[in-house]
Amino acid sequence: MNLEIENVAKKALNLSPSARAYLAKILLESIDFEEDFTISKEWIDEIHRRCKELDNGEVELIDGEEALSALRKKYETI
Repeated sequence: MNLEIENVAKKALNLSPSARAYLAKILLESIDFEEDFTISKEWIDEIHRRCKELDNGEVELIDGEEALSALRKKYETI
């Protein structure tokens, strides 16, 4: 990976979750898609709400594989 990109990524990962979400939104909107790609106001509001919950310590992230494993155990049929 390009060293400049690696440096930008390291700096971005030190931002708060809400700042990273905002940065991701800006980057996604800057990509030239064949079709228009917009993020609805509802999704932006949801992203901000979830990031605020993380920043305030109201919720805790769990590993994706751990979550999927728990769901598989919960819903597996015998």
